[in-house]
Amino acid sequence: MKHRHYRKEGIRTLLQMFEHGEATEQLTLRQILQGLEQSAFGMFLFVAILPAFIPIPGIGGAVSGPLVLLIGLQLVCGLSRPWLPAFIGNRGPRRGTMRTFLGKINRPLQRLDRMLKPRLQLLISPLPARMLTGLLLILVGILLSLPIPFTNYLFGFQLLLFALALIERDGALMLFNWIAAISAIVFFGLSSEQMVNGVIALTQRWFGG
Repeated sequence: MKHRHYRKEGIRTLLQMFEHGEATEQLTLRQILQGLEQSAFGMFLFVAILPAFIPIPGIGGAVSGPLVLLIGLQLVCGLSRPWLPAFIGNRGPRRGTMRTFLGKINRPLQRLDRMLKPRLQLLISPLPARMLTGLLLILVGILLSLPIPFTNYLFGFQLLLFALALIERDGALMLFNWIAAISAIVFFGLSSEQMVNGVIALTQRWFGG
């Protein structure tokens, strides 16, 4: 059954799918996103950033970074819902992993759930807005992928706010995200030779240069 109204795809409703069932059961991304319309990209991003919060250097960025790049690229290309290659769509987190993560962020998530609401849709829905969001996700995803010390949680939290803005379709939060992402890119990226080299390598990979 497809969700037809925004509030039916809000944070609490979406996350109820992880609250019941066996902890060892694996939920594939295809299952998680099935039936979602407006919130599909936000939910994809929410799941994609989970590894960024694993306290093991190099693991989070190596897993989450490419997924964030895929999401950003699809938004830049104007897709209305995520496209999932089979090797990604057939994988996903275990219920227990999601419960652990949600338990850690439950208190701030509850506060945000009371604050966030659909507003300023010009910053969410039109193609130029989605393309800008996608471009910033690509750049923050590259930063997440780089071995910059002590930044996994920083970029992970920033991407979590992007996910919540997309899920709740909150343009005010999205505007904050744009400003914060641009600031992070300027501070960490433009002064980092690794960022420049990463963008060049990514461009060559995409276009076969």
